[in-house]
Amino acid sequence: MPPRPLIIDCDPGVDDAIALLLAFASPAEFDLLGITTVAGNVPLALTAANARRICHLAQRTDVPVYAGCPRPLLRSLVTAEDIHGSTGLGEGWLPEPTMPLQPQHAVAFLIEQLTTAAAPITLATLGPLTNLAVALIQCPAIAGGIDQVVMMGGSLGPGNVTPAAEFNLYVDPHAAKVVVEAGLPLTMLGLDVTHQVLTTPDRLAALENLGTPVGKAAAKLLRPYGQSECDSRSDPSRNRHSLAAPPLHDPCVIAYLLRPDLFTGRPMRLAVETEGTLCLGRTVANAYPSPTTPANATVIETADAEGIYALLTERLGKL
Repeated sequence: MPPRPLIIDCDPGVDDAIALLLAFASPAEFDLLGITTVAGNVPLALTAANARRICHLAQRTDVPVYAGCPRPLLRSLVTAEDIHGSTGLGEGWLPEPTMPLQPQHAVAFLIEQLTTAAAPITLATLGPLTNLAVALIQCPAIAGGIDQVVMMGGSLGPGNVTPAAEFNLYVDPHAAKVVVEAGLPLTMLGLDVTHQVLTTPDRLAALENLGTPVGKAAAKLLRPYGQSECDSRSDPSRNRHSLAAPPLHDPCVIAYLLRPDLFTGRPMRLAVETEGTLCLGRTVANAYPSPTTPANATVIETADAEGIYALLTERLGKL
């Protein structure tokens, strides 16, 4: 089969960076048309620079990077430097990018690609959904050019930024509501799934032992990210979910596109809470859709962590 046309919308972010590397390492499966960035884990200027840093690391400066929305639709921006470091990629050891940022706005790029593509395009969304929501608002016809949207976001259980909400949807719940209600072929990989894919010491060592610049960089990125995400020794409040090791969120989206057999899920009726204060950004999934409330998403529930890490390690060994 020909490579799948793919656009990755992201907010790099350590786990976004690993997801980008996995996509770069899979040229037979993906025709990567571009990377769009949004404010999320860190502000927009940093996410746009970080995406280009990862392009340089993977020697994929042929993939264009577009900067998008600098803030959520209605709310003030919430960021996560406490998890991803002051730059979004740890403490700034990757060099400044020299490849140019594309002059076109990410939203304009999405609209152009989705209205002119010869074949429908898959969207992998790894951050807040602001760019896609604005594109849908400006040009609803883009829905016809979307093959599927696979998003990292939401949770069937507790959140990770509030008791109710996962970070990506909490940052811009109104954008998430636009996307969820747009009638798109949508797949959600939430915290329930990503908390099954843990960066254990053995898995981290396997990446480092690749001995390649990319393998060593991936391990170097993940090591401090892991300590801040899941270190109950220095700060018990960090390990809210009693995880044995830190979870790897965004690469699950790319792994799902490569190997859907590593995951299980089912159709559900998905909604996003935007009116409440205690539950703002909460994903509410009805596992029992009906004719009056039909399913509007496939919600992934389980993941084969060993298979996903084997895939990640094998692919990054090719870069």
